[in-house]
Amino acid sequence: MNPAGRSRSGDGRAARARADAQRSEDAILSAARTLFLDDGYDGVNLDRIAEAAGVSRQTVYNRFGGKDALFRAMVRRHWAGVMTWSDQVRATIGDVRFPDPAAKLVGIARAFLRFIDSADQIAFTRLVIAESRSRPWIGEEFHRFGQGLTLETLAGILGAMHAQGVLDCPRPAVAARQFLALINEFSLWPGVMAAEPAPSGGLDLDTVVTEAVATFLARYGRRRGRVGERVIDER
Repeated sequence: MNPAGRSRSGDGRAARARADAQRSEDAILSAARTLFLDDGYDGVNLDRIAEAAGVSRQTVYNRFGGKDALFRAMVRRHWAGVMTWSDQVRATIGDVRFPDPAAKLVGIARAFLRFIDSADQIAFTRLVIAESRSRPWIGEEFHRFGQGLTLETLAGILGAMHAQGVLDCPRPAVAARQFLALINEFSLWPGVMAAEPAPSGGLDLDTVVTEAVATFLARYGRRRGRVGERVIDER
């Protein structure tokens, strides 16, 4: 076989090896997530994770090195969607214009609600709260790769809106926390604190979003009036 043929063959084997490694990693992280959510940190060991993932214990150890490192990787995987969104916002924030802050805030709120629902955020938050008392690093990882990054990204958006004159928001870091609190109080915390996810205070989530944005803009908006209406009062 000529060198070019050997090169293509080697490239193919390397690609298959990478694909196999990625499948193993995905299976391990998926199994770890399910087991940790069901049984907590102390109720899970590498043998159980390996069995559930269909790999050897040595494979788990070789890839992650131990249970702490695997848990950290699981937290990062949990927040991967938010991390991607944050990176994209950071890359483009200087070029983005916000002619309609209400529409942008509605979109952000709905995206966050989709994440809470699709990522099983209520169960994951319960796990973090339960384990952080004896292992503070779990809460620190949860904040660093998720909540903190979300707040930082949202603050960047609000700061850009302020700079463009569509919001009156000189302290965007504070405003970011306030905005997410308006959403989480209905969508996240009732479920975290109860045996089962509670209804959103008798409100459908579209109403929760609309009222949250209207409340936020009543404080920070340069235009007053309910979401979706024409300008009623200019500051």
